[in-house]
Amino acid sequence: MLTFFYSPGSSSMAPHIALHEIGAPFEAKCLSLSKKDQKDPAYLAMNPEGKVPLLLVDGRPMTEVAGIMFYLAKAHPQAKLLPEDAEGQGHVVSWMSYAASSLHPARKAGVDVAKEVFGRTDKRLAGREWFAGSYSIADIHVFRLFWKFTDYASPARADYPNLFAHYDRMMARPAVQKTIEIESQGIA
Repeated sequence: MLTFFYSPGSSSMAPHIALHEIGAPFEAKCLSLSKKDQKDPAYLAMNPEGKVPLLLVDGRPMTEVAGIMFYLAKAHPQAKLLPEDAEGQGHVVSWMSYAASSLHPARKAGVDVAKEVFGRTDKRLAGREWFAGSYSIADIHVFRLFWKFTDYASPARADYPNLFAHYDRMMARPAVQKTIEIESQGIA
């Protein structure tokens, strides 16, 4: 049994998309960060960091976007969210690390820094449809961060042609559409 704790629009959006991609049943629990639901003692007992996302796998807690998404991809290979070969998997882990270490903190460093980092990312994506060769959890992770970037920075499409083409491909995916619909309503 999978139980997923998320907050709309937060980093938990990426594993939320992955859960819809794999198609396995899960119970979703929406937390309000503004109401500090993540500081509730019952939640802190499961996740002492008091953050989202949190995935309970048969009652056992798993945290952090990359860890949860890697688990989902490995546990549900039929979804093809992770390449089968070691090199392909290495590229996915590399992009996931880049998303966590460069893209995610760029927002806190300011819009100018974020524009620069996403500019480099756009160049790295040039000539490819997907970040690691085929659709993977790396695409979901980077998409979520670029989705947030478009919301707060309102970048011109011409400045990020590769990322916007990727964004359009992602927005066409049923799992992305379903997640955005659910999260826009703030429901599980």
